[in-house]
Amino acid sequence: MDKIHQLGPHSRPERRQHRRFDLQYPVRLRFQLADVPGTIDAISKNVAVGGLLLKTAVPIPQHTRVGFVMSIEGGRVPRPIHLVGDGEVIRLEPEPSGAGFAIAVECTQSISELESSILGSPR
Repeated sequence: MDKIHQLGPHSRPERRQHRRFDLQYPVRLRFQLADVPGTIDAISKNVAVGGLLLKTAVPIPQHTRVGFVMSIEGGRVPRPIHLVGDGEVIRLEPEPSGAGFAIAVECTQSISELESSILGSPR
């Protein structure tokens, strides 16, 4: 008789906690390294309730806390929408093309819409 093998946790496909959406929009990241504040621009590759994957020209080290604003404009969007959130860099990888880096950010709070009045946009 053949032996029955139990499947371990690594033998099944990875299950994501949240559905991801392929959305490419500009993202402004703010962070602090060695008491020096920084800001860089990125492009989202995909977005989920629990985080986002970004493409940047500059690396941000793993475990760095970040704040971000994603700007959604054009297409079917009648007015610009600015989504904000805070998180932590949980993964940093060079892009396969060699041009830039992929940065995975896990959100520490839910992504929410930034009120247009805070940005000074007309109502």
